[in-house]
Amino acid sequence: MLRTRFTEVFGVEHPIVQGGMMWVGRAELVAAVANAGALGFITALTQPTPDDLRKEIDRTRELTDKPFGVNLTILPSITPPPYEEYRQAIIDGGVKIVEIAGGNPATHLPHFKDAGVKVLHKCTSVRHALKAQQVGVDGVSIDGFECAGHPGEDDIPGLVLIPAAARVLDIPMIASGGIADAKGLVAALALGADGVNMGTRFLCTAESSIDQKVKEQIVANSELDTELIFRTLRNTARVASNGVSREVVEILNKGGDFAAIKDLVSGQRGRKVYEEGDIEAGIWSVGLCQGLIHDIPTVADLVERMVTEAEQLIRGRLLDSVVEPAAVRN
Repeated sequence: MLRTRFTEVFGVEHPIVQGGMMWVGRAELVAAVANAGALGFITALTQPTPDDLRKEIDRTRELTDKPFGVNLTILPSITPPPYEEYRQAIIDGGVKIVEIAGGNPATHLPHFKDAGVKVLHKCTSVRHALKAQQVGVDGVSIDGFECAGHPGEDDIPGLVLIPAAARVLDIPMIASGGIADAKGLVAALALGADGVNMGTRFLCTAESSIDQKVKEQIVANSELDTELIFRTLRNTARVASNGVSREVVEILNKGGDFAAIKDLVSGQRGRKVYEEGDIEAGIWSVGLCQGLIHDIPTVADLVERMVTEAEQLIRGRLLDSVVEPAAVRN
């Protein structure tokens, strides 16, 4: 069993997190993650209204008696969702762990703290992690450049970002981006993280609600099969490489603005990919770690395999590599 600051502070058995994913973080997946001893997050904004979120929290609780959380992603928008109402739905639902992503958590933090909710803040740089610690979050999840979705604009991979953050943070830190197996978990712990966050790997499990054809495409893809879109707009996102994402890159590289690609990157088109299995319907998020994914296990099998193999790596291969100087001379 792997015990870290994260497992102790957030009250979970294993230092493994299923992060919030739009259209994916639903009750069945989250409950399966919780029942496996890891931490799963319902994606708040996947639910059309705060009342729908309340129902999803209730559905999850019917499927598990283990801890789970809710992801609340705060993004600038002309017509923003009613974030305060979603926040209240989380509190009313008795959820005790929240992942905040996108915006500054300071606005919401006092409300969650007053309700006894622990807050994990998702960020992409050391400076943002430090700011989150300063305003009082309980932990951070830091995304390396390998991740799906938005990796920030610094382009720092996890091998450098994780130890750089660990050096200056006093609160638990979860490593995100490029992690899909026990080797990634052990590496993250060695670099100073207290656990790992996985999106793409949990996307490709039996309990994930996305269409089977998308899961099979992830298994078929390699680490080369992603595109970085929105680079010229300074809002980089890593998505699967398909006809739509390549067209977006081409338009922007030729000087196009957001208006020129707005219809191509519609969230509803991406939702169609996940729900109908039409790989070319729109852009859809996936990380470089798809190159490490070769099967579609149940969540329970995935978590058990990761923890068991991580313990074997630590006690076996790594420990066996340490020899006394005299043994080397002989």
